[in-house]
Order: sequence, then structure tokens, then C-alpha cells
Amino acid sequence: MQHIRRSCTAVYFKLRFTLSYRDVEELLGIRGVKVDHSTIQRWVFKFSSCVEANMHKRKNSVGDSWRMDETYIKVGGMDRYLYRAVDKQGNTVDFLLTKRRMKGSAQKFLNKAIGNNGKPRLINIDKSGANTEAIRIVNRYSLTFKKIKVRRVKYLNNIVEQDHRTIKRRISITTGFKEFESAQRTLAGIEIINIIRKNQIADPSKNWFATFKSLAA
Repeated sequence: MQHIRRSCTAVYFKLRFTLSYRDVEELLGIRGVKVDHSTIQRWVFKFSSCVEANMHKRKNSVGDSWRMDETYIKVGGMDRYLYRAVDKQGNTVDFLLTKRRMKGSAQKFLNKAIGNNGKPRLINIDKSGANTEAIRIVNRYSLTFKKIKVRRVKYLNNIVEQDHRTIKRRISITTGFKEFESAQRTLAGIEIINIIRKNQIADPSKNWFATFKSLAA
């Protein structure tokens, strides 16, 4: 039990604050916990996938009007693309890191978002042809008559672009990630902390850390 709390604390520090792994190692050392920074990194990778699965089970429903956009993340010195969507209230719908910015990537994200949240009534996007085509394909092969409306109003996507900055501030301590899988898992954890901070988890605990720990159980 003590080991789980210790590892959860380390992972939470890394994902919640703009800290390097060595920073977290030092903070834990001040608290009397001796652990190597490489062990903390392994904990982040281990916990992120489990916490994400539990998060989707407990995340509150989002609105049916989405704002979808992508932003670049440096991985191995190359640009990779983090697809994200929020509803009109700013609640996180979903996220997906992809290696390319293209129709297939946008469609993969859209399928994930719809699979976890249901089909939206409307999606506001920029002028991206890839995003437009992805929505067109989803509508074409939909098993229901309900089609997703597409809207392109630039200022309406300010809310998701601002949310991008919240996520990217968490990784500004580094020049980027070295490996794609490392980026995927760490970003998933950062997104989950952001979802907790937005009070999107059903039956939350007394504080954000306790809620995170309950998702890791």
C-alpha cells in the first residue's frame, strides 16, 4: 500500500507540474523517499495506460458541440501531432498523438473520440482538409441517419487552442520527447490530470491527487 502511494505521488508530481524526472527525484528525496529518476519514468509509463482506461469509465458526459484541432509536439527532433477536442464549455472530449498530420490520423482520432463519447451533433474545425475529409467519411459510413454538422468559425476554436497551451506548458521543461511511446504515455497522463482539474470525473475524491490515485487503483 505504501509503495502504491509513493509511486502515485511521484507520477502525480511529474504529470501535474512542470518538472523534470530529476526534479521529482529531488522532491521525493526531501520527503525521505529514495528513488531513481529512471524508476519514476517507468512508473509514469506503467500507470498512464491503466489510469486512462479507468478515466474513460468515470469521465462525465461531454456536450454535443465539439471544437477539434491539432498541435505539434517534438518527438525525437521531429514534429508529431496531438489531436484534441473539447466541447463548447471547454471540457476535454479526447486526445490522440499521431506520427503524421493527414486524413488517416484525423479519422483515427475521430473514431476514438466517438467511441469513447458518442457522436456529436456538430464539430467546429479550422480549414484543414484532413479534418473535413475525416468527418465526411464518418458521416458516409455511419449506421445511423444522424450526421455530424461541420462548422468553420475561427474564433470558436480559441477555446481548444488555449487548452493546447495548458498541455504544452507541462512539457516545456524539456526540448521534447525522445521516443513516440514515451510521448504517448506521458501526454496521456498530462491530459488526465487536466481532466481531473476540470472536475470531469464522476465521484471525485477530496482533492485532485486523491482522485488521480483512485483512477490508478
